[in-house]
Amino acid sequence: MLPFPNIDPVLVSFGPLQIRWYGLMYLFGFLFSYLLVKVQLARQNTPLLSFDQLLDLYFYLILGLILGARLGYVLFYNFQEYLRNPWEILAVWHGGMSFHGGFLGVLAGCVVFCRKQDIPLLRLGDLIIVTAPIGLGLGRLANFINGELYGRVTSVPWGMVFPHGGPYPRHPSQLYEAVMEGLVLFLLLWFKKDSELKPGMLVARFLIFYGIFRIVIEFFREPDSQVGYLLGILTMGQILSFLMILAALVIIFARRTEEI
Repeated sequence: MLPFPNIDPVLVSFGPLQIRWYGLMYLFGFLFSYLLVKVQLARQNTPLLSFDQLLDLYFYLILGLILGARLGYVLFYNFQEYLRNPWEILAVWHGGMSFHGGFLGVLAGCVVFCRKQDIPLLRLGDLIIVTAPIGLGLGRLANFINGELYGRVTSVPWGMVFPHGGPYPRHPSQLYEAVMEGLVLFLLLWFKKDSELKPGMLVARFLIFYGIFRIVIEFFREPDSQVGYLLGILTMGQILSFLMILAALVIIFARRTEEI
């Protein structure tokens, strides 16, 4: 068994103002994404976006992610509780963000941006999706520091006793996700981005590999207590990830038949 490091979730405090690792990871995720998108644009003979458009894009992405992740958690994971206490929807400092909701929020932001700027949605999606795993990996590290979203009880030598997870060692599933949904997924996309692919295929690749990784790792992760198991053995995360894979297959089929 490995000891849980017990890193303080609060990096710095200035009176009532706190800078937390979780928020900092969001900031770093967007910063690294922005810089890598700039690198890709600089290598294009005819850049898809101007510098000003890129700044506008990240406004939509940040807004879409935060709203989507929060509303996704409300709808997918704790709807009845928020229905009883709707004012808690605004209390994001109490926790509760959903990746799948955040993805839908980012997608909505991209759709609005592309319509305003007359930019092809799938080409833009391929441009930014290769950087998404950076934020995912950093977010999972923040989950680990917070001691949340831990794994199921285990006897493996690297199991850890989490502060809020009871007395038994559990899988550090946040680290599994940080590696697979972060590092590995980034490499799978980054080294494929310069290939001759139809628009939307990198997005489809992201959806498929993220979906597979998330479905597998969810078997090691403790399901949300307020949701538990659906259909007997599946978690909400697995069902939503399966829908992501189906969406990827639709994109692939449509591109091959030149319908989009």
